[in-house]
Amino acid sequence: MSSRAFTLSELAAQVDAVVDGDGAVEVSGVNTITDAEPGQLSFAHNVKYYRFIPETRASALVLDLETDASGRPAIRHENPYLTFARIIDIIHPIERIVPPGVHPSAVVDTAAEIDPNAGIGPLCVVEAGAKIGAGTQLVSSVHIGCDVSIGEGCLFHPGVRILRHCTIGNRVILHAGAVIGADGFGFAESETGARKIQHIGSVEIGDEVEIGANTTVDRGMLGPTRIGRGTKIDNLVQIAHNVQIGMYCFLAGQAGVSGSTKIGNGVILAGQVGVVGHIELGDKVMVGAQSGVAKSVKPGTVVFGSPAREMMQAKRIEASIGRLPELVRRLAKLEKRLND
Repeated sequence: MSSRAFTLSELAAQVDAVVDGDGAVEVSGVNTITDAEPGQLSFAHNVKYYRFIPETRASALVLDLETDASGRPAIRHENPYLTFARIIDIIHPIERIVPPGVHPSAVVDTAAEIDPNAGIGPLCVVEAGAKIGAGTQLVSSVHIGCDVSIGEGCLFHPGVRILRHCTIGNRVILHAGAVIGADGFGFAESETGARKIQHIGSVEIGDEVEIGANTTVDRGMLGPTRIGRGTKIDNLVQIAHNVQIGMYCFLAGQAGVSGSTKIGNGVILAGQVGVVGHIELGDKVMVGAQSGVAKSVKPGTVVFGSPAREMMQAKRIEASIGRLPELVRRLAKLEKRLND
């Protein structure tokens, strides 16, 4: 629970919403619609959860402009999910994790440049030539390689590794165990086996990118691997060398993008999507879960399957596969008749 209570009218005014019912009702916390208790605020933005509205114990709800609140007071907005997210930030404001300054257990090279308002937590390492901007926080055991440039207001959780020469923008969030700038998977055949190709490129990450736990973004072999502004990448995602990802993309868990592939703006890759190298996915492409993308996709196309096909074609193929046992039996009967 928050340290103070908020009235519905107070919250609605701060998120440009309207109150339906008693605006004097107070809430001091948020919870799911099934687990909420009196004094808490919940929400429903998906029709699958509307059935819980009559039985929830929440004191109030965040809903769209039409959904029945079953007699409860509600904060209403055309985008209830976004509105609820904003209310969470009001009731539970984000607090600074690492105070300004360098923890005594951290190892910081004298040739590193650290803004006085940045926070370097326990057991962090910052190598020579690194630059860390104002308000950036390294929680603990974070490694910053030589000549890495980090902007303002970033938050790097425990165990993050950013290796040499990478550039990180402003307000970037990296979750525990993320590795930025490891060598790509590049080898050349030789008379003695696979010979490693030195990767002398870098990684460039734009402003307001968020990267999940244990996700890896490999450095380019020559030029940079790039991730555009506002892109959000889930846990356990692999981004290979020299991949170019545009702005405001969403990559869900366990997706993998092979080397030198170009991904446009606003692209969505669902969970466990695999993308081969050296192809292009245009702006606003959407790829369904567990799909394998083996060739370039035109802007605005929705694809699914392995190999990935245009969605309606993929659905027809999936429907046909379900009928195969029956069709095989019928074919066998026809062959038997012809052979009799």
